[in-house]
Amino acid sequence: MEIKGIHHVSALTTDAPKNFDFYTKVLGLRLVKKTVNQDEPSMYHLFYADEKGNPGTDLTFFEIPMLARNYEGTNSISAVSLRVPNDEALAYWKQRFEELDIEHEPITQRAGRATLAFRDFEQQRLVLVSDEDNSGVAGGVPWDQSPVPAEHGIYALGPVKITVREAAPSVEVLVNVMGFRPKGNYPSPTPDQPDILVFETAEGGTGAEIHVEERADLPVERPGRGSVHHVAFRVETEEELREWIDRINEAGFQNSGYVDRFYFRSLYFREPNGILYELATDGPGFDADEDVRTLGESLALPPFLESHREEIEKLLKPLYTKN
Repeated sequence: MEIKGIHHVSALTTDAPKNFDFYTKVLGLRLVKKTVNQDEPSMYHLFYADEKGNPGTDLTFFEIPMLARNYEGTNSISAVSLRVPNDEALAYWKQRFEELDIEHEPITQRAGRATLAFRDFEQQRLVLVSDEDNSGVAGGVPWDQSPVPAEHGIYALGPVKITVREAAPSVEVLVNVMGFRPKGNYPSPTPDQPDILVFETAEGGTGAEIHVEERADLPVERPGRGSVHHVAFRVETEEELREWIDRINEAGFQNSGYVDRFYFRSLYFREPNGILYELATDGPGFDADEDVRTLGESLALPPFLESHREEIEKLLKPLYTKN
């Protein structure tokens, strides 16, 4: 029973159409599932990923139109990485961001890898990470209809960084409950702050790391648009998920219990610094109700919401205009 790596990351947006434009037209990801928040079906839930929506490639967004801005701080998921094939791809992306006037930082080293930090239109904190010398959990396959050339394309999620007031309780959960291994550390970009700690699971590599940043000097984050809601970790099967539910219960964490999200099965719990973790199965997958060739083209609803389709569709504004 081992966590295989990052499954998906879910963030918040106030503008689904603009979000769609940025993540498909600027970043070149594929919209693999256009659905709704299953707990609040008046809101979009959009999934962007590689060509098939493979586990470990999904960056998702809940749309909350009136959400206030994010006030960044501690006890948060403070950066999400996206994997690209090599250092040459980072040079391509730096030029692309300059041409499109996308806010970005210089290419720099993080955890021994070349990276390029940037922000979307709502100040979502994102980092491109080069897989130049990476080994470990395999990535996906770039979408062949992307506006970005395949040799430079984003094809998976990379390391996720959490920022916390006290690192020790978060590390305790990662290592002794979830089975992550310490891998090393790298300097904080902020002077006089502790090194950022790196933990890996399973095969390791960019698709299986959590980075822990301790920042006792920051206020607690007040989440809003541009913040991250949760990070999900990969579990092989439903049987293993049920074993994880037992383990999380034995560790004394309040949790959601078993949740059927139709495209995967899940468990949610908060670690000691308040960050929301999800454990999610690799299947059934996004082709459970759509052909792979037409993923994301129509509004997909899980069976328990299908009878409400007409009223749900009335509440959703068009995501894009078809040519």
